[in-house]
Formats: sequence, structure tokens, C-alpha cells
Amino acid sequence: MNKEIKGMLLTIGGGAAWGLSGSCGQYLFTVQGMDSRWLVPIRLFLAGVILMLYCLVRYGKNVFLPWKGRRNVFDLLLYSLIGVTLCQFMYFLTIQLSSAGIGTILQDLSPVMILAAACVMAKRKPRWYEIISIILALLGVFLITTHGKIGSLAVAPAALITGIISAVCVMVYNICPGRLLEQFPVTILQAWAFLMGGVVTMLVFRPWTYEYVPNGYGILGIAFVVVVGNIIAFCSYITGIRYIGPEKGILYGFSEPVTAAVVTVVFLGSPFTWIDAVGFAAIFLMMVMISYGKKWSKAKE
Repeated sequence: MNKEIKGMLLTIGGGAAWGLSGSCGQYLFTVQGMDSRWLVPIRLFLAGVILMLYCLVRYGKNVFLPWKGRRNVFDLLLYSLIGVTLCQFMYFLTIQLSSAGIGTILQDLSPVMILAAACVMAKRKPRWYEIISIILALLGVFLITTHGKIGSLAVAPAALITGIISAVCVMVYNICPGRLLEQFPVTILQAWAFLMGGVVTMLVFRPWTYEYVPNGYGILGIAFVVVVGNIIAFCSYITGIRYIGPEKGILYGFSEPVTAAVVTVVFLGSPFTWIDAVGFAAIFLMMVMISYGKKWSKAKE
């Protein structure tokens, strides 16, 4: 299997795993009565412990190599705390405030953030296809969050804000680990990211102070979001990015909102209108433009 196909399958699989995890998160919030401030610390910490134990067995002392060198330490902290941890919390908080479909589609504004960062770093203006991408993104979010009615929000303003913040964080974990991925295995980076994120969010939110005890289904749900939503999803997606790059990874990652939307509509009864479908289509076209616009532009030249 060549790298292109392998990267495509890994990013699609990672996105689908995130979508399933988001839907499971919605179930845990709406049916099991969990709180994102309780779930995210436990989810990150358990995923970090499991993945770190695996890395210690497989890589031994090499697990600590990312902590050598100031640049590596800075990149690892930025990737772990802003890219992964803050993204996880904001994503699940958005789901708690709205739904898994809304949370994932708002998070998929990240290509616009990546585009903006690329323009700033290269000190250039957006190209024609990039401008179209931004317009499509804004149109998609407008349709999904207002259902086409100017002056009314179909999504809570707080969910809109947290969803946009999660998209910014996605930009960080797509761009930031480039140098680290050239030096270290994905699993080592993810182990540190989850473990640090778990410790930090544990200290911030102190889940042990919540008077909440999950039942059997709640425990199964936690296990699902830890294994599928954290370990499998992140490792698959980041590995796929390593093979095909963030531009194509963004496009194939659209499997996340599609999966989340289908599961929440079919199994959790979330509403989905034709306007939502048009909004999803606009976001998808935005991803296509960002992924292939450069090739089309060169072909015309």
C-alpha cells in the first residue's frame, strides 16, 4: 500500500473515530448526565496512562527524548496543552452546549485557521481559491448556526465561541508537531500530550469534587471515548497527516462531522434540516478548495 492511500485511510479512520467519540460524548452528557469538566480530565488522563505504558514497553528510555532541547520542549508543550488539551475540552464543551454534529462542524473551520496562519507565516495575501474557501466556510457556519434566519441563532452563542476556539486549537496540532514528527513516533508525542493534558485538567477542574458516579453504560461510554476517541483517533489522524500532509488530511477528516451527524440524527434524535445539509456541503466544498485549489491554479497558468 503506497503512502497516499495509507494516509487517506488513516485520516478518514481517525476522523470517523472522532465523530463516533463526539456522538458518544453527546450521549454521556444528555443521557448519563456527565459534565465536560468531569469527563475530559478523566478521558485525557486514562488515555495518557495507557499510551505511556505502551510506549515505555516498546521504546524504553527513548520516551523521554522529546524533552531534550528547548525548541522540542516548547513545541511539545504548545502541541500538548494548546493543540490537544484545550481542543479536547472546547470540543466536548461545544457538544455539551449543542450537539456532536454542531461541535464537529464548527471544529472543521480549522482549515480557514490553517490558511490564515500559512498566509501570515509566508507574508502573503490569500489567493483567489483561498478567498472562495473562506466565503464557503462563513456561509456554511451561517447556515448551520442560524438555519438561514438572519438575527436568530439556532446554536447557543457560547457553543459558537467554544466551537471556534476548538478550530483554532486544531490548527495548532496540525501545524505545530511538524518538527517533532520528523524525530519521534506519533505514539510518544500523543502519550505525553494526553498525560500532560490529563494532569493539568485534573488540577484545574478537580473532577473528584463532583458528586457523580457513572453507571455501567457510563463506564462503557468513558472507555469508548478514551480508546476510540483519543488513542485510535489521534494516532490514526496524525500518522495520516505525516504521510499526506495537513492539506489533504483536512479534506479526508470531513469523515468526522459526517459520522457525528449521522449517528446523532439516527440514534440520538438530533434535528437535521435541509439547510444544515447545505451548510455541511459548503464546509465540504471549502475543504476541497483548500486541498486542491493550488493544483487548479497552477493548471490554469
